[in-house]
Amino acid sequence: MSHNLSLALQAAWKVLLVGLVLGAGLPALFALGVRALAWGAGGEAEAHADGTAGPKAQPIGTVLGWVCFAVVLLGVALGITFIVASGFGKALSFEHVYPTIVNKK
Repeated sequence: MSHNLSLALQAAWKVLLVGLVLGAGLPALFALGVRALAWGAGGEAEAHADGTAGPKAQPIGTVLGWVCFAVVLLGVALGITFIVASGFGKALSFEHVYPTIVNKK
């Protein structure tokens, strides 16, 4: 009985972790990308509450923003690939550096 409870708690922890990363992590990363683009644009995009203009543009912010968006798009693409592969009776394998679609074992 104790062993079953231990296995259930281990599985619940994994589900919670994946839920946090994909459920809250991707939207948070998207929001961080939007914020980085605003920092990269500077000026009016970074206007303060009192109406004064913000600091000058930071090109690294634009690069960071687009990197965040690329990671979010990659996560979405992997999720869609996983769903489609499952629908065709296949599986998504991460044995190599890049994910591949393989037959289910």
